[in-house]
Amino acid sequence: MSSDEASIFSTFLFCLLMFVFSPREIEARKLEVQMCSSSCGDVKSISYPFRLKGDPAGCGHPKLELSCESNKTILEFNSGKYYVNSISYDKCTISVVDVNLANGSCSLPSNYLPPSYDDIFGYLFGYLGPSCAYYVNCLGNIVDQAYEKVPCLSNNQSNVYVYVTNDTINSRISDLPDSCDIISKVPVVLNRSVDKPSYEDLRKLLESGFDFTWWNPRFTMTYSFEDCKEDHGGFVCYQYGILVREILRASYLQVPESLGDQLSWLSFLLGFAVDVLIIGRFILAPIVFLVFLIHKYRTTLQTVDNIEKFLHNHQSWMPKRYSYPEIIAVTNHFTHKLGQGGFGSVYKGQLHTGRLIAVKMLENSKFSAEEFINEVSTIGRIHHVNVVQLLGFCSEGSKRALVYEFMPNGSLDRHIFPKESRGQSFSWEKLHEVALGTARGIEYLHNGCDVCILHFDIKPHNILLDHNFIPKVSDFGLAKFHPKENDFVSISATRGTIGYIAPELISRNFGTVSCKSDVYGFGMVLLEMAGGRRNSNMNATRSSKAYFPSWVYDQLNKGGDLELQNVTEIESVIARKLCMIGLWCIQVKPADRPSMTKVLEMLEGSIDDLQMPPKPFFSSS
Repeated sequence: MSSDEASIFSTFLFCLLMFVFSPREIEARKLEVQMCSSSCGDVKSISYPFRLKGDPAGCGHPKLELSCESNKTILEFNSGKYYVNSISYDKCTISVVDVNLANGSCSLPSNYLPPSYDDIFGYLFGYLGPSCAYYVNCLGNIVDQAYEKVPCLSNNQSNVYVYVTNDTINSRISDLPDSCDIISKVPVVLNRSVDKPSYEDLRKLLESGFDFTWWNPRFTMTYSFEDCKEDHGGFVCYQYGILVREILRASYLQVPESLGDQLSWLSFLLGFAVDVLIIGRFILAPIVFLVFLIHKYRTTLQTVDNIEKFLHNHQSWMPKRYSYPEIIAVTNHFTHKLGQGGFGSVYKGQLHTGRLIAVKMLENSKFSAEEFINEVSTIGRIHHVNVVQLLGFCSEGSKRALVYEFMPNGSLDRHIFPKESRGQSFSWEKLHEVALGTARGIEYLHNGCDVCILHFDIKPHNILLDHNFIPKVSDFGLAKFHPKENDFVSISATRGTIGYIAPELISRNFGTVSCKSDVYGFGMVLLEMAGGRRNSNMNATRSSKAYFPSWVYDQLNKGGDLELQNVTEIESVIARKLCMIGLWCIQVKPADRPSMTKVLEMLEGSIDDLQMPPKPFFSSS
C-alpha cells in the first residue's frame, strides 16, 4: 500500500469512527470553538484552527499556535518565523511575511519547506503560488543576467545572488553553476507587468510576503470546485478535500452538493456504509476500531531510515549530496589522511572543479543517526567567514561522510604549541587577530542564527585556519540548538573535552548550562594562545607553573610580568590582554562570565578598560 493510499484509508476509517460519537458531543465541540477568539495588533478574531499563546487548552490546534510580540502576531512554521498580516477564514489563507525580510533588513529568509500533511485530523498546510526566489552562494561572479546580486550579503570570499523561477514543483534550479550552492528559498508573488525585476523590486516583493493556505476536515467548505481551483490552486482542495468532504457530507455536516457529480459513486458507497453502521454500530464500531489499530501498528513497524526522511523533508536547502563511490573518487581511495577525530578520520580530497576539500568519514559506531543529522542540519544553514563551510555530505547505509572546505593551515593547536608547531609561530598581532576572528564565529553561532547554537567543544583542535590564517570554528558533532527565549538548555550527558569543559556541564550545582559554557572553553583557548602551552602541564620545571591559569593570575594580580622573551611593549600588552579576558571567561559561575558579545568588545577595546577579574577556583586535575 502506497503512502497516499494509506493516508486515504486512514482518513476513511477515522471518519467512520466519528459516527460512533453522539451529536451532543459534536455540538459541544462546535460551541467550544465558537467561544474561543483572541486578537493581537491588527490581527483580530484569532480562532480555530489557530490559537493565540495563552489561550485555553481547547482553543485551536496546538500545532497552529500564534504568539504576540511587540503587538505583532508571529507564526512559527517548519523552522521559519513569520509576521502575520491577516487571516481569511473564508478562503483558508493566512497572509505572512518572513521576519528576516521585514522592515528592509538585509538577511537570508527562512528556508521554506514543502507542505506537509499531518495525522488524519491534521492539516494540509502550504504555499501553492506560482514562483519562488532562490538565494545562492557562489565562489565567483555570475554573468547570467537571470541572477540578481545581493550586495549586502556578498563579500570578498563569496557572492550571494537571488534567482526567481516558476519551477515550484521540482523545487530546484536545473542549471545552477558548479561553484554555487542553494542557501535559501522563499515563495514570491511576482508583478506580471515587470519582465525582469531588479533586486530592489524583488526585495520589495519579498517584504510584502505571501499567503499560506490550509485545509482541515473539520472546516465546512462553502465555495465551489471552480473557486477552489482559482483561489487555492486546485491541488489542495481536489487531492485531499474532495474525499473527506464527501465523507462529512454523508454524516453530520451540511456541505454543498457542488462536487456530487464528480464523486457520486463514492457518495453512494459511503452512504451505504453509513446505513450499515447505523444499523449495527455496536458491532461494526469495534471491528473498525480494531482494523484501524492493526493498520497503525503495521505502519509503526515499518523500518524508516531517519536520515533519508530528514533529507527528503529538507532537500530545498541541504548541501550537495554525494554517493559513496564519488567520495572514494574525490579522496583517491582515501590516500591522504589529514587526521583522526572523535567520530572518525579526515581525508584530503579534490573535486572535479579542482577545489580542495576535507572529507570526514564517520567511522565511530557510537555516532548515531541523530548526531549525523545534527551536524548536517547545523552547518548546512550557517554561512559566516569564521565558521567552516559544509559543502556536501554522503549517506548510504552505514557509509556517512561530511565534505568541508579544505583548511590548508590545519588547526590552531599546530601553531600555538611549540612541540606541535610545524612552521613559524604566530606573531602577537596575528594571535590577537585569530582570537578576534574565533570570537566572532562563536558569537555568530550564539546570536546570528534563528536559534542559539551551542558548540560545547571549543578547543584549539576545532579552530581551523584557511590559506590566509583566518580562523573558522569547526566540528559540530556535539552542537545543540537552543531557543533564544530560554535562559538555559537541558542536556542529558556531559559533553566536551577535558580541560575545556565548563563546570556546569559536569555538575549542575555550579549553574545552568547556557551559551556561557562555550565562553568557558574560549577562555581556556585564549590562555593557551597567550601561554604558548597547554594549560595543564605536570612536567613543568616549577610546580607553580603546572597549571598555567593559576600561575598567570598570580602574576597579573601582583603586577608581575609574564616572563616573555624578546617582546616589545605592544606585544606585552596584547599578551596581558588575552590573559585577563581569558581569566574573565573561565569564572566558575556562568553568571560571572561575560557573553561572547562582551568578549568581542573586550578584545576590540583597550586594556585600560579591563579590570582584574576575581580569582577563579583553580584545579590542576
